[in-house]
Amino acid sequence: MKPLATSYKSIWLVDFEFIAKEGNIPEVVCLVAHDLVSGMIIRSWQDELYRLSKPPYDISNDSLFIAYYASAEFGCHLSLGWGLPVNVIDLFVEFRNKTNGISLPCGAGLIGALSYFGLDS
Repeated sequence: MKPLATSYKSIWLVDFEFIAKEGNIPEVVCLVAHDLVSGMIIRSWQDELYRLSKPPYDISNDSLFIAYYASAEFGCHLSLGWGLPVNVIDLFVEFRNKTNGISLPCGAGLIGALSYFGLDS
């Protein structure tokens, strides 16, 4: 099995901020994406994002998309009219797989996961 870093041309860590009003599609506020292979960081605001017809990062077979609770990022993709990534790792799913049945004092959200592993938020 090849190491993850040599399996993909890019490995994107992606996080959106958005407003989710009940019964409506997400209103995207901003995006930060970091490619672990090249070191490239993308920071974009709402006005820039709504002008794009596709993500500013690769979502093809050659790339890996990593997010915490990826379905939220997918909702932003769909709200912006973008396609969905081909290869995905959802760190929320991985964290819950590791911690199901365990009491989590800081919860199962991103801050809780970081706290669980002793990482700074």
